[in-house]
Amino acid sequence: MGNTESQQKQQPQNGQQTGSSSFKEKSPTKSVKEKRETTPVKTIIEKKEPVIATRNPMFPETTFHKYNVTQDYRISRNVLGVGINGKVVECEQRTSGAKYALKVLRDSVKARREVALHKMASNHPHIVRVLDVYENTYNEVACILVVMEQMKGGELFTRIQDRGQLAFTEREAAKIMYEICSAVNHLHSMNIAHRDIKPENLLYSEPGQSGVLKLTDFGFAKKTDDNETQGLNTACFTPYYCAPEILGTGSYDRSCDCWSIGVVMYILLCGYPPFFSEHGEAMSPGMKSRIKSGKYGFPSPEWDSVSQAAKDLIRKLLRTDPNERYTIKQVMDHKWITHYHEVPATPLATVGMLADQKQQWGEMQEEFDKTLTAMRMDNEQIEIKSLSESNNKLLAKRKQKAQQTMTRVEE
Repeated sequence: MGNTESQQKQQPQNGQQTGSSSFKEKSPTKSVKEKRETTPVKTIIEKKEPVIATRNPMFPETTFHKYNVTQDYRISRNVLGVGINGKVVECEQRTSGAKYALKVLRDSVKARREVALHKMASNHPHIVRVLDVYENTYNEVACILVVMEQMKGGELFTRIQDRGQLAFTEREAAKIMYEICSAVNHLHSMNIAHRDIKPENLLYSEPGQSGVLKLTDFGFAKKTDDNETQGLNTACFTPYYCAPEILGTGSYDRSCDCWSIGVVMYILLCGYPPFFSEHGEAMSPGMKSRIKSGKYGFPSPEWDSVSQAAKDLIRKLLRTDPNERYTIKQVMDHKWITHYHEVPATPLATVGMLADQKQQWGEMQEEFDKTLTAMRMDNEQIEIKSLSESNNKLLAKRKQKAQQTMTRVEE
């Protein structure tokens, strides 16, 4: 995606487009300027070029527009972010003036799958909404452009870290988990496995209390077989959140998402992951062994005040056998999720733990981004790159405490 991003910054000379269509708008002539003063924008767009769309043969529910994105949106120079799979800039809808995010992807089968699955699933209140998808060419590079809602409230953990002295309670954690699980339940009902559920992919729509938590980044998502007899085989994952079956050689299915939900829930309730690495590696042999054996604990004092109902759900989510692990429907029926508003409002240690190790947590996320880049290649065997020169104090601190109380979880 690096080449595409650098090319996007180049300006076509003399107002001419490069390739079949370009992100850069032509400078309007005087007659067009005069026309815009008297003619509604919608009318101009309709007259400029007929609307042509194509169906993605893999996912017929998704429409990819073939005309230039600038007919519908004004593209800003404001960069909202640069992800592993592409750049995200701000755009403005011509008809309404509303601001959205525009994600630019190099056209490929993988990119089309990501976009198609995301758009198919985006009609849910806790999944980032995709409005439009375009096939455009820029400087002879075929690209997919995805218009989606802007998420202005930041990442889930950043929001918790920034609370300062404001307590974070178990009831709040339960509400967050209800929202995450409802999104995953929607995906699984469509036979879609997300395969990369983690706090960094959970964003708030707005700052403050009005913000809605939503799941994003479908770069690892895949359709699963209706009866799940075939399963998934490609090892795509982020180390701390991956299920034990992903580390083996067999196939795995949507239940790997439920394992990841259990890991996210664990961190929300204490501020550190249930499985940790050693020697500065993304996944040490010890960490791999603990994940495959389901070996973790509920160390004191962080877990002393956490309810038994919460611990019970974690145990059911972190079962090593995917056939025994809770399905998302069972999770939605669990009392800690279903009756989240009745969960005790007990203050948790999460804010303090995350705030104390804020710098190290950021370093860890950066290293995982590098790992994800390699994992998106869909190779049969995935190389886990080492976290070079990463002094992971967060995990070192938890390792010392967890080793004192580590027990095999009783199922």
